[in-house]
Amino acid sequence: MDASALFPGQRLEVGMVLYPGFTMQDLIGPQTVLSLHSNSHFIASTLDPVPSDGGGALVPSVTFADAPRVLDILFVPGGFGSNAAMQDREILAFLSDRAKTARFITSVCSGSLVLGAAGLLEGYRAATHWALHDALAALGGITPVRERVVTDRNRVTAGGVTAGIDFGLALLAQVRGERVARLTQLMIEYDPAPPFDSGSPDRAGPELTAEATALLGGLAAEAVRIARARHDDRDRDSRLVAAVDTA
Repeated sequence: MDASALFPGQRLEVGMVLYPGFTMQDLIGPQTVLSLHSNSHFIASTLDPVPSDGGGALVPSVTFADAPRVLDILFVPGGFGSNAAMQDREILAFLSDRAKTARFITSVCSGSLVLGAAGLLEGYRAATHWALHDALAALGGITPVRERVVTDRNRVTAGGVTAGIDFGLALLAQVRGERVARLTQLMIEYDPAPPFDSGSPDRAGPELTAEATALLGGLAAEAVRIARARHDDRDRDSRLVAAVDTA
């Protein structure tokens, strides 16, 4: 039996953008929740398998050129490849285009940096991985928020990696109602009981946080540099457009 048949009715159209170095869990968590209610489109530049940062790969179902024109949910996962994705003009152009008609524009982890690089979070509150808040702020016009899931109008963003399941359920409650979301949570037995209480800097304490920060330091510093450059590029483009309009 196809699990999608458990919830009859109109299916949501979910577009999930792939890029080399995405984190599989960032995508699979939300997709597991939403797949019972949606048609998932895995979107990439080509139909070649896209490697994740953990070694596995995912096969796209459609290219950027052929993806549905209208999506209920436009989604970007995070990952160690997000710094490169922030500079990928094809990805940014696709996001900018589909965001015009998408009902919800969403991300998990550093996927919010990619949305921000596309200019889609300016004026919004947004979440990201705890180590990347400075990079999100460096994009300009975005208010980083240290919450598991942040909803600001039709932008729904989540913190790092495992927040993806929380994100999926919170978003599902908005589009299908809380009862359906609760039922889905039970069906996937999402009943977290982590063996250690160290999943955030506040709970992990300064020593572990310093160690994790050192491990992620290169990625975070590069993300800040890219974010500042992207902000400068967009600011320059805006001034050029304004100059042309007033000429």
